[in-house]
Amino acid sequence: MEARQSFGDVARTPAWFWGIFAVIVTLGIILFFAQDQAPYLAKYPRDWVIPLRFVISDWMQWLIKEFDLGFFTFKELTRSIAWLLEWPLSAANSLLATGFTFSTEPGAPVVLPAAPWTAVIIIFGLLAFHLSGTRLAVLVTGCFAYLALFGQWHSAMITLSSIVIAVPLGVSIGFVLGIAAYRHPVFEKWLTPVLDLMQTVPIFAYLVPVLFLFGFGPVAAMIATMIYATPPMVRVTILALKQVPADLLEYGNMAGCARGQLLRKIQVPVAQKSLMVGVNQVIMLSLNMVIIASMIGAGGLGFDVLSSLRRLAIGDGLEAGLAITFLAIALDRLSQAFADRPQTSRHSQSYPLLTPSRFTLAALVTLSISWPASHFYPALGVYPESLQITTSHFWDDLVKWININFFDQLEAIKTFILINIMMPVKRFLLKTPWVIVIAVISLIGYRLGRFRLAVLGMALTVFIAAVGLWSKAMITVYLCGVSVLFAACIGVPIGILAASNPRANRATQVAIDTLQTLPSFVYLIPVVMLFRVGDFAAMLAVIAYSVAPAIRYTILGIQQVPAHLIEASRAMGCTPNQIRWRVQLPIALPQIMLGINQTIMMALSMLVITALVGTRDLGQEVYIALTKADTGRGIVAGVCVACIAIVADRFISQWSHKKKMELGLPA
Repeated sequence: MEARQSFGDVARTPAWFWGIFAVIVTLGIILFFAQDQAPYLAKYPRDWVIPLRFVISDWMQWLIKEFDLGFFTFKELTRSIAWLLEWPLSAANSLLATGFTFSTEPGAPVVLPAAPWTAVIIIFGLLAFHLSGTRLAVLVTGCFAYLALFGQWHSAMITLSSIVIAVPLGVSIGFVLGIAAYRHPVFEKWLTPVLDLMQTVPIFAYLVPVLFLFGFGPVAAMIATMIYATPPMVRVTILALKQVPADLLEYGNMAGCARGQLLRKIQVPVAQKSLMVGVNQVIMLSLNMVIIASMIGAGGLGFDVLSSLRRLAIGDGLEAGLAITFLAIALDRLSQAFADRPQTSRHSQSYPLLTPSRFTLAALVTLSISWPASHFYPALGVYPESLQITTSHFWDDLVKWININFFDQLEAIKTFILINIMMPVKRFLLKTPWVIVIAVISLIGYRLGRFRLAVLGMALTVFIAAVGLWSKAMITVYLCGVSVLFAACIGVPIGILAASNPRANRATQVAIDTLQTLPSFVYLIPVVMLFRVGDFAAMLAVIAYSVAPAIRYTILGIQQVPAHLIEASRAMGCTPNQIRWRVQLPIALPQIMLGINQTIMMALSMLVITALVGTRDLGQEVYIALTKADTGRGIVAGVCVACIAIVADRFISQWSHKKKMELGLPA
């Protein structure tokens, strides 16, 4: 009863809010029918548009062509950085994928092949065995065996060579920035909004300036990957160092440790497990970037998926996408096992061969034996094509069969949703006067977070209008809103079912883990094959990509409901359905809304990718900017997407925080 009463208090909204809201709606209706008398209030005037995109483009041109640092120009600086990064990337690529070529005079060049596929699988299997034992070794070996068996080995090694260079660099940069922010709160204050922008600006927007500054090629793609993947490491480092117990720091100070010694000998060892979470995030985000990075020359598995999408080859694209997924699973489990080493050190005692020195020796012996052996037995070096298998024809035939036998039904569903749901929402948002939208956002911001949040919401929405992208932003909001609505309608009920059924929970966790490891581009191929290009296909891809957080947070929210409240409800005679709907869901609602918040963030990131299937929103602006190397256009459109994401994130987070406080839950 106490939980219900608290929730009832939370749900109340002051009368002044509804009064002002009614006034705004009335003004909106008046402006809608009186557009001729006040057109500048209904539609943002072109004369008021700030040409920010041209300013940024001109500034970038000046930076590259005219900015002189004295000893060298800015262009020479960026190209020098690219040249330095090319050395380790080329070495890793030669080791894993292309082999080494040594020129000798006057004879022909000597070619040392890439590391044999058998050696790579054995070494990664030994590493998994060293870190966690037999089960992980079998899993990692199976993931790498898939790459060879399905003919994805060469592309996977090109991708892996980029990852093994980008991840250490990204982790190092993030770690250093995190330490600096931890030691200097002012720097952290300035760094936080930069990290927010880096994590909310669409990935495509990174590619335009990187392409402009560093040129086309694998190095530029690796730099873009590092920019995208580094922010989580910065945040995790700051949080991990702040969570080191104060008594340990006092003990270190009393022992006479300098600041550097305190960091090396106390803070980093204590925070190691948390820091490895950041490393894991860098790995996963780097793999999530491989397809997009292939647009500026990354190659590898990302290029295979992208070319399959262009050819609408669903089978080839699915196999390449699964290869990225298996590679991600293997590296994810290895990084987690490395983080858990203190808890799993018993393996070193159970298996004497797994000491670090012996593992290193075993890896070197494996390479030294397999390289010469592959010269006499080529199948040990390169997996034979005759032994490769493929399921691409099965998937292609399955899609054709569905199209032939269920075309009318699929078209009827598509038409019904487009006409009755999607188009009305789109027309409503496009025809709503821009001043009314800004007023409503400001009012909601004031209701949730008073003056500060209201000003933030107003400033970000005014920015979108001021740069001339209001209509495309409304299309983005429409596609995101409808997709998130469907994702919530699918994800929340599944989460409720999984939270009350352990068997369903296990199956659901496996399904959403798979959804979150599949590359985003993979979702586009089947929906385009079944529904062709357009808003409906884009919406389906966004739903599939973003539904996982809605499920995961619903399960988490229900499982975190205090047990004593459930017991009290049972003691009062409540049925299981009454407990679920009147106790669990109201208390879990703030956590569920955080899941919806994450769904919105993922939907916005996916909408930029769905520009490839014909949407005409901000994602299309970013994609066009990439194809034309228009830096200003891409950055401005990307920042507008970030503005939408920040408004949604701040509003929902503030709402959830207030509800948790009023319900007496930990914030």
